[in-house]
Amino acid sequence: MEGSTFTISNLGMFGIQEFTSIINQPNGAILSVGAIVQKPVVKNGSIVVGNTMKLTLACDHRVIDGATGAQFLQTLRGYVENPLTMVL
Repeated sequence: MEGSTFTISNLGMFGIQEFTSIINQPNGAILSVGAIVQKPVVKNGSIVVGNTMKLTLACDHRVIDGATGAQFLQTLRGYVENPLTMVL
């Protein structure tokens, strides 16, 4: 592997719900993607069954500030929850 700055690790396909990956050098961050699970969620004031997924971001703080990483996760969450916003 050469020249990368960001890695995505997916163990969700093996049923792993949540994990934290180790950053591969020279990358600045790695995103861990967990499995999609169904659980109760509140939607429009009612409890319904919803699909949820956990994403974990590990950042090298010499490269990426924690607040910047949090903003990235907020933006990513918005795109995952409303994929049409990526094309509009």
